[in-house]
Amino acid sequence: MKKLAAATAISLATFPVMADSADPIKLTLHDWSGQLITTTLMGEVLKAGGHNVEYVQADYIAQFAGLETGDLHVAMEIWETTGREAMDAATATGKVVNLGSTGMDAIEEWWFPSYMKDVCPGLPDWEALNDCAAEFATAETAPMGRYLGGPVTWGGFDDERVEALEMDFEVVHAGTDAALFAELESAYQRKAPIVLWIYSPHWAPAKYDGEFVKFPPYSVECYNDPSVGINPNAAYDCGKPTGPIWKVAHAGLQDSHPDATKAITNFNISNTDMGAMVAEVDLNGKSVEETVSAWMDANQETWKAWLN
Repeated sequence: MKKLAAATAISLATFPVMADSADPIKLTLHDWSGQLITTTLMGEVLKAGGHNVEYVQADYIAQFAGLETGDLHVAMEIWETTGREAMDAATATGKVVNLGSTGMDAIEEWWFPSYMKDVCPGLPDWEALNDCAAEFATAETAPMGRYLGGPVTWGGFDDERVEALEMDFEVVHAGTDAALFAELESAYQRKAPIVLWIYSPHWAPAKYDGEFVKFPPYSVECYNDPSVGINPNAAYDCGKPTGPIWKVAHAGLQDSHPDATKAITNFNISNTDMGAMVAEVDLNGKSVEETVSAWMDANQETWKAWLN
């Protein structure tokens, strides 16, 4: 934290302090490296602008209750792929506002290493994957294939999709983000069978040679109307949506902290920059704080513009 404190001190000496409320702005922290980086980056930029910031651990979906009441103030990553329904329900109350895209575009989908095409040549088609389910089986799931999903708190409707598409797979949820990618690394080194949840922006799609599974195209109706899609009796019989990663806030933040709200709205970062920072943390052993500090040192014009 010493590096980050030094960078922030320099920034405060050269940047005007804002006049928002002195009450802390409560930013939520979740359980994957990219979100911790995004949130810490926003928080440290706000601190550099003279704002009081507090980081609060919160569940990805359940946090919306706190955002509605004002017990929580800002969530920096709501993925179009998994959080859209919860976000829309919260903003519909008028108590939560969408502050726009982070600049990052999200993909979250089933993914397999390219070497699995040797035993399942019809990939990436989902029906070919299902025909090869036995090739992905483990001792615990046989004769069903094993799909390694993200932590249960991430949502994503993988269990519902498997049921709706009548797939011969069992969904096994990783306990943590780190466990998910540790298992991928182990399987990849051994050329062992694996199909799992991969998301982007992240370092994994760049480090490992593989592809996302191609499911029937996503539509809002597919998620909400069982009659739409391959299975006329079930929803979620399609792929996941793709799209922006959003920032949301308690509606009252605009009144109590108008300058901070403007800075959060202005926040914008690319998939490339975020993927590189996640790699620094997950692959190179840097702390989130060190990584954020280095990015702020190298991109002062960018983040200072958010405060204007």
